[in-house]
Amino acid sequence: MTDRPLPHLPPQRLADRGVISIAGPDATTFLHNLVCANIERLEIGAATYSALLSPQGKVLFDFFVVLTEDGYLLDVAANEAAALGKRLSMYRLRSQVTITDRSTGLAVVVASSHDDLPAGGVIFRDPRHIDLGYRAIGPLASAEALPPAGNDYEHLRIELAIPESGRDFKAGDVVPHDINLDDLNAVDFRKGCYIGQEIVSRMKHRGTARKRLVHVRPKDGDLPEAGTEVLAGARSIGTMGSSSGGIGLAILRLDWVKDAIDSGISITADGTALAVSLPAYARFDFPAASSD
Repeated sequence: MTDRPLPHLPPQRLADRGVISIAGPDATTFLHNLVCANIERLEIGAATYSALLSPQGKVLFDFFVVLTEDGYLLDVAANEAAALGKRLSMYRLRSQVTITDRSTGLAVVVASSHDDLPAGGVIFRDPRHIDLGYRAIGPLASAEALPPAGNDYEHLRIELAIPESGRDFKAGDVVPHDINLDDLNAVDFRKGCYIGQEIVSRMKHRGTARKRLVHVRPKDGDLPEAGTEVLAGARSIGTMGSSSGGIGLAILRLDWVKDAIDSGISITADGTALAVSLPAYARFDFPAASSD
């Protein structure tokens, strides 16, 4: 939860989201053995946030998985839907599943209140953070009557420290811990094997995660654009992500951040001095300073 009043989000369409359906008698086992969340525990109408990883544990795609009476719907970035469908098809082998890109007929809508969302689709609470409200996947024809998501939704996402692919990280560049997926209910450390599981489990149990998604605020001036290098003195410690209204996201080496804070070294991005803080939901903390 945040420490300030949250904006009320009227229903708005997320025009940058696509939808993939996965159906068939093997759909549950197929998905459960691929992604890092526990699919077997989902109930009809419920959703989980998850990701498909590379064998090296890198995040290739992040998405929501929603269980319906007809199978599963995946709420994914629209520009990644076709690639995700193709990647999933590579793993189908003899599994009795059908994988269909339904982005031309279905759309994703968000709102603070369940009752504000249009009927005729599946409505679920955003599993990443309670303050993000509700999402709905339903007919595109109904969603097109709604306005596209505005700055209020983007600012809330950033204020809650929720990463977004393409804005805060690039596919294939980060492991789940780098973008806090372990604290955003996307990783089940008790389930069996999935792609990349060995790497992710090792980082969890050995405590070797160093990079984390954190909040940054300018001490004076404006935050630089996403992709700008963040420095502690002359040392590169990470990269800026998205920002809105004087608050931004960045993926930083926390041990080097701690070292800079303890040593009184300024943390900057494109000449702007930054204050760094952890997300309110974080179960991690600044580690001991590191000299490597």
